[in-house]
Amino acid sequence: MNTLEMPRESTKTEFKKVENLSGSEAVMRALIEESVTTIFGYPGGAIMPIYDALYDHQHELQHILVRHEQGAVHAAQGFARSSGRTGVVFATSGPGATNLVTGLADAMIDSTPVVCITGQVFAHLLGTDAFQETDVINITTPVTKWNYQVTEAHEIPAVLAKAFYIAGSGRPGPVLIDITKNAQLQKFDYGGYSRCTHIRSYRPKPHVRKKYIEEAAQLINEAHKPFVIFGQGVILGNAEKEFRNFIEKTGIPAAWTIMGMSAIPTDHPLAVGMLGMHGNYGPNVLTNECDVLIAIGMRFDDRVTGRLDKYAKQARVIHLDIDPAEIDKNVKSTVAVWGDCKETLPLLTEIVNRRSYPEWLERFREYQRQEDEQCIVPELNPKSEVLTMGEVIKVLNELTEGNAIIVTDVGQHQMVACRYARHNRTQSNITSGGLGTMGFALPAAIGAKFGAPDRTVVAIIGDGGFQMTLQELGTIMQSNVDIKILILNNNFLGMVRQWQQLFNDRRYSFVEIASPDFVTLASAYKVEGRRVSQRTELSGAMATMINHRGAYLLEVMVGKENNVFPMVPQGCSVAEIRLK
Repeated sequence: MNTLEMPRESTKTEFKKVENLSGSEAVMRALIEESVTTIFGYPGGAIMPIYDALYDHQHELQHILVRHEQGAVHAAQGFARSSGRTGVVFATSGPGATNLVTGLADAMIDSTPVVCITGQVFAHLLGTDAFQETDVINITTPVTKWNYQVTEAHEIPAVLAKAFYIAGSGRPGPVLIDITKNAQLQKFDYGGYSRCTHIRSYRPKPHVRKKYIEEAAQLINEAHKPFVIFGQGVILGNAEKEFRNFIEKTGIPAAWTIMGMSAIPTDHPLAVGMLGMHGNYGPNVLTNECDVLIAIGMRFDDRVTGRLDKYAKQARVIHLDIDPAEIDKNVKSTVAVWGDCKETLPLLTEIVNRRSYPEWLERFREYQRQEDEQCIVPELNPKSEVLTMGEVIKVLNELTEGNAIIVTDVGQHQMVACRYARHNRTQSNITSGGLGTMGFALPAAIGAKFGAPDRTVVAIIGDGGFQMTLQELGTIMQSNVDIKILILNNNFLGMVRQWQQLFNDRRYSFVEIASPDFVTLASAYKVEGRRVSQRTELSGAMATMINHRGAYLLEVMVGKENNVFPMVPQGCSVAEIRLK
């Protein structure tokens, strides 16, 4: 049976108070009570009791056996991002736990709700350098929203309830719970499971102050050249409708960060493109001309701002965010609206004036026409015989009509995909934004498919990043995961090569990469595939990939030294963006 079609219980099991329940069984009951359906993991000695308990709950909890623990956490991220639910990971102690660190860091900076449960050596062996013992709590403290080590079985229900609450509330993030083996085996009197809804020292939803809403509205109503920049906070807050109502009433042009992409359709009349180092020309330049800058659910990352001492100095800044740590961290705000944007945006929308800014919006269109002429047309409709990454994405748009989930790895292909991919639905753009983790896309796409089994999932990956986690083809084979793998192969670590070309006089230091025959490799995992290098083959091959039932790998050979433009060079102002 296809794992994605495995039946699930329509009603949740009712658990009663039980004497002498094992800690491992308490873990299973917690997961079921939290409505978990899917776990990504890899067993080992220190977590074996939990896996033994899982054996009896396979009708309620499906477990996806990955090929590396990093694959598990990236898959959980993809699951969370496509479904809006918390991803769950199992891993053993020592190297199993430390293999999660990259994914935890990625989830932390990209605000992805994940609960990782790791096994640990017996409590009496802690600190003795026992076999496969590592101090996972101290190792993961900087890259988790919260972590905790359980040494007694009776702690498990309350700790896991707290873990799911913290991971999924407020600004989401990863949580790690380390459970010693004795706590997994130990019996205790189980008093039932209660979901956590409040922690005295934790305020995931701040109290919205009406005063700041009114001050923000006044600035917006007085503005002549207002500009909205929005991030993933709109998606995480399920505030897409509220956001759309706000921009449509105010008539303000809006640009997205790489993580905010798909919160509104990319062809919305007020959408003016992507911000950042490889974003669109107009949004970057006009950031330094707007008089009011309204930032919603974004954190003013350095890839968005460029040089902070030259960023939007002329503008009064309104910053809406749920995390007080982000307000005034990088860019000083004139008015800070602390709160959940699903709550703050309707309050703001209610009192702002209905406006339109045709002349201001036309300024963005003028810059877009320049970008079209110098960057986009040559990329999407090249005159040379060499295939470009952009034209591949163009064909993908035609086939998916903007309805697919696009999962990107990290590099030139990521920037090209985020620049040109079209999205009509939210939760459609899944990428490693803040950490920039190569190897992210393949396992994340697996998780995304489990999170949204009814949607087409396309993983767009470079030849370098694919080789970091290609072992997850085994997960695709064993669990029969229907994802489409599109490798854009330029035989280089393309983004680093571009920088070496532009800023190091073409001193290509260790960026040319040899690759195996990806199509033959995929066939060893029972994944069908094809390689193309000719434009005449591209459309047909892409259609075959999309229409194929089951996983499919398409390798497209693209230009070796093609660059991604526009580009804001590092250390420059966003207004110094280059078109070539």
